[in-house]
Amino acid sequence: MSGASAIDILIAALLLIGGFFSLVGSIGLAKLSDFLKRLHGPTKATTLGVGGILLASIVHHSLLGDGLGLREILVTLFLFLTAPVSAHVMARAAMASDPAAKPPPVPSKRNED
Repeated sequence: MSGASAIDILIAALLLIGGFFSLVGSIGLAKLSDFLKRLHGPTKATTLGVGGILLASIVHHSLLGDGLGLREILVTLFLFLTAPVSAHVMARAAMASDPAAKPPPVPSKRNED
């Protein structure tokens, strides 16, 4: 197995993994029942999927001699920073608008001896 084919296999594997996670996230967004459940699809799986695809793009362009792709690195950085923050803000807004959506409080476990 030559070095070029090993790199091609790595890039193909990253693309397949990224595509799989993006597909799972999209299906979760379409099939889950309420807003808070649907929020997990794009914020968890799709973020990992796009990250895998961007990582494949970074590997591909760095090996072509184009240098390390600053655009891909910045997109990945902004994606991994903004997706959790935006999901948190949307979940807080949904819970504030519908108090019934809040989970019940966790019962305290006191040792009463």
